[in-house]
Amino acid sequence: MPRPFRKVLVANRGEIALRIIRACREAGLQSVQAYSEADQETRAVRMADQAVCIGGPKPADSYLNAAALLEAARRTGADAVHPGYGFLSENADFAEQVEQAGLVYIGPQAQVIRTMGDKIAARRCAEAAGVPVIQGSAAAVASVEQAVAMAHRVGYPVLIKAAAGGGGRGMRVAHDDAELAESMERAVAEAQASFGSGEVYIEKFLERVRHIEVQVVGDGQRVIHLGERDCSLQRRHQKLVEEAPAAILSPATQARIRAAATKLAESIHYRSAGTVEFIVDPVTQAFYFIEMNTRIQVEHPVTELLTGLDLVKLQLSIAAGRPLDLRQEDVDLRGHAIELRINAEDPDKGFLPRSGRIVEFEMPAGPGVRVDTHAYAGYCLPAHYDSLLAKLVVWGQDREEALARMGRALSEARIEGFATTLSFHRRLLEEPAFLNNEVHTRFIKEHMYSKHPMQRLL
Repeated sequence: MPRPFRKVLVANRGEIALRIIRACREAGLQSVQAYSEADQETRAVRMADQAVCIGGPKPADSYLNAAALLEAARRTGADAVHPGYGFLSENADFAEQVEQAGLVYIGPQAQVIRTMGDKIAARRCAEAAGVPVIQGSAAAVASVEQAVAMAHRVGYPVLIKAAAGGGGRGMRVAHDDAELAESMERAVAEAQASFGSGEVYIEKFLERVRHIEVQVVGDGQRVIHLGERDCSLQRRHQKLVEEAPAAILSPATQARIRAAATKLAESIHYRSAGTVEFIVDPVTQAFYFIEMNTRIQVEHPVTELLTGLDLVKLQLSIAAGRPLDLRQEDVDLRGHAIELRINAEDPDKGFLPRSGRIVEFEMPAGPGVRVDTHAYAGYCLPAHYDSLLAKLVVWGQDREEALARMGRALSEARIEGFATTLSFHRRLLEEPAFLNNEVHTRFIKEHMYSKHPMQRLL
């Protein structure tokens, strides 16, 4: 049943908050920015139709405080809530509280969030939908003995993964029984601290794979895909570079992986934007489901440049109860897009996070260049949140043109006040393996400990 709304509470911060506010304005909706005491200077506060402080700088006192967010919606007359990414965006309890308060939650159904947020339950859904999964435990392992038995069954190395949450937390690789026992203890503790659940499970660990995710959009009745993205360049399971389409996939594999993602999303009657994530063996082209993210992704602009679609506005439309007005054959994927995450981190000191006031902030422009950012010269970056400053995205007719355009864009970018990852990205674009698309998920880690020229990046 359609549930039109007119005012959206933005329950997030930074560049994604600004992104949502802009989409609301184009859609003819009012926006309310919920902000912490540390974010009074942010552009989102200035650009929203209304802004309301919801608590102190600590995330637990503000952006993770569901009661404060709901009270902000009540006080401002907001009738919908957009959670963005991170914070409460994949919290099923929060989605339920929003709906119970009579508000529209701009995202998938709470039960879908809960099911796909449980990596073991998500794995079962994938198997039921006929989507390939990696060898591993069908349930949480309750002891080191169970974990060792599973490791012997699938063969070392194995990956210990938190059943709840993501972002690389509660995740460890083990190569033998002793390392498994030690790593499992750490993974359980980290999962408990991060997600409130210490449940972990075991999977066969595949080395030198690519991380490919398929963007899907559904209205609860019908699902389409918007192509895939290659997110293989990572540090500690955190993505640094995203590209689309995935150039390493053969046309046949590309068709199969897109179909698999669509089939899984259809099987759970998915509503809103989401991504189905896989690892892919670039040699055999075998692919395996790893998880589903039930929210908008940091890297969604890559897909937007390829399709010409606005994913946030699609979320708003679907949440209002309107059916998806796109057919699969309407989706036109053109060219090649690359996104670099520019973080306030020092690459020469182990990517140590930085904060402070930005003295100079100049971002590139010109044909085929997009920058999503909340930062500006004079802005004081708080130390309480993630270090993402900007997303630099380029489009080209092919990968070669996109890389050349990214090099030009990086030469124009300038940020002064503290160290950022701009230097990392500039050096990365000189790395032959990256230019030749010969990387994998462990590429950066492996080069940290070698005499390879890539060592200078870290």
